[in-house]
Amino acid sequence: MLEPGIIRKLDEVVVNRIAAGEIIQRPANALKELLENSLDAKSTYIQVVVKAGGLKLLQIQDNGTGIRKEDLSIVCERFTTSKLCKFEDLTQIATFGFRGEALASISHVAHLCIQTKTAAEKCGYKATYADGKLLGAPKPCAGNQGTIITIEDLFYTMPQRRQALKSPNDEFQKVLDVLAKYAVHNPQVGFVLRKQGEQPALKTPASSTRADNIRIIYGAAIAKELMQFSYKDDMFKFELECQLTQVNYASKKSILLLFINQRLVESAALKSVLDAVYATYLPRGQHPFIYMSLTLPPQNLDVNVHPTKHEVHFLYQDEIIERIKQQVEAQLLGSNATRSFYKQLKLPGASELNDTQAVDKTQRIYDKELVRTDATEQKLQTFFKPIEKSDSGLSSNGTPTASQEESFRIVAARKTKEVRLTSVLDMQQRLERQCHVQLRSILKQLVYVGCVDEQHALFQHETRLYMCNVAALSEELFYQRLVYEFQNFAEISLVPPLQLQELLQVALDSEAAGWLPEDGDKSELAANAAAILQQKSAIMREYFALRISDEGCLESLPELLVQHVPSAAHLPIYLLRLATEVEWEEEAQCFENFCRETARYYAQLSWFDPKDIAQGQWHMEYVLFPSFKKYLLPPARLKQHLFELTSLPSLYKVFERC
Repeated sequence: MLEPGIIRKLDEVVVNRIAAGEIIQRPANALKELLENSLDAKSTYIQVVVKAGGLKLLQIQDNGTGIRKEDLSIVCERFTTSKLCKFEDLTQIATFGFRGEALASISHVAHLCIQTKTAAEKCGYKATYADGKLLGAPKPCAGNQGTIITIEDLFYTMPQRRQALKSPNDEFQKVLDVLAKYAVHNPQVGFVLRKQGEQPALKTPASSTRADNIRIIYGAAIAKELMQFSYKDDMFKFELECQLTQVNYASKKSILLLFINQRLVESAALKSVLDAVYATYLPRGQHPFIYMSLTLPPQNLDVNVHPTKHEVHFLYQDEIIERIKQQVEAQLLGSNATRSFYKQLKLPGASELNDTQAVDKTQRIYDKELVRTDATEQKLQTFFKPIEKSDSGLSSNGTPTASQEESFRIVAARKTKEVRLTSVLDMQQRLERQCHVQLRSILKQLVYVGCVDEQHALFQHETRLYMCNVAALSEELFYQRLVYEFQNFAEISLVPPLQLQELLQVALDSEAAGWLPEDGDKSELAANAAAILQQKSAIMREYFALRISDEGCLESLPELLVQHVPSAAHLPIYLLRLATEVEWEEEAQCFENFCRETARYYAQLSWFDPKDIAQGQWHMEYVLFPSFKKYLLPPARLKQHLFELTSLPSLYKVFERC
């Protein structure tokens, strides 16, 4: 017979930590609560210092009224507040904090220290807290008027919450976003944000203006397109202050700063309406910048609907949003008359007969500024003696024939699976964050010129000629293909399959392996390496389409690019490095090591005879460089592998002196 479970009252520590987890979800939430406390204390200067995105350290210093010594004993207990006396006071809340849960919640999930001084006290006091309780009596200390709150080791009591958070850089960006929004809304207050030991990432002066702070934080491109308007509605009793960009400005990222009764909040309904209004004027996928401050009677606003207070409910919400929509539409309709349109002087490829159309004759393009990128023009190889060899491995149209790699010849159909592993998604996000915008622009618009040698090639970007290390770019390209095509590779089948242990024996016999007599018997080492790869074959087969049979034969490799076949000569060393250099026991490190080793192998191309040279030149032009243009997200470190040789203006200067 089933017995009902016994209902027990949770321990107070458990209750407090559950509540703390609802209110403090990440460092940015803690900062928001502390910023609001500082603003409630009439601060005119607020400085924030963070380390590791706020997880190791989050310190906020202000010059506000401070905390009385008598209140330090209970300031971190739950539901201790100077804002409320009875429940009915909720309808008249005119400050940010009111529940008295912020400091209490922080003390349950972090090490908390408060240093404070009021104007009436002769010295400051410093106190530390844990689980809402004061640890020892407050200690006298020197200090200026105001409060310094230091939070260390956030979520040390909740390791699962800490692991679920994004990287420190991502958390820092969220902290920066919160502080930036409050700086725009409170231009009378000076804000500073810095990483510990570094220069400020954000700094706004006190007694500034909202427009100036927008320019400082979000850039001049937004600031110069801003238009400001105010609106007061007597029927629904609300006031609106708004600064939004005109239709000349558009960005892929939507930025909405929404404050209701001075609180930073979110409103999906209002955001959807504003996006719909701008959709009439902006291209698809483009968004505006909007700052909006809405003031309502306190009795019409319910602020106690979400633990983090990022949502509020108010009376007549649909009607008020409709009024706001009408006002924004009216402003944009008026700004559309000043909208700028841009035209090309001449379409690419247009004939001279079209010169009678509207063209600005005062703008002259000099010969030294003309970009020559006609695909029909001759390549660098045209000026060299062609390779005369009948078995070059190239067909009549210049493409490789099946003889290129006889044993690598059967490619299976591509799969389609959704990647859900956090470690792989983190690798993808890291690649996107590290992408160098200028390098990406250069590679996206490059025009291939010619092959210099096995490692280098020339390409043109606008009026500049570059030489690049093809091997370095290829290795990064193949690494990124492994990360983005994870679990979705087509297969290059090996016919017939190759004995794994024999390949490893070949690798150990080569000089590249660096084998020494004290390392042990080669046969035994090859057998051990083969056993490691056999044991991890399920991982390689499932995620990377590298198949090893139960009999110890290598059956397939992943296809990273269409028409790219890795070098058979470097296959043994590659397999040996998989066995010895990959950290197989830790997921994220395993994927990182495997992708790097595989990318290094696929980027190695050997030109041993004229046939290989012809194939290599074709491969650079028609496989690698189109892939650089299409796929490669170059990190900044690749700049050292690009060399600007000359430019058209420089050459004109040389010829002018001749």
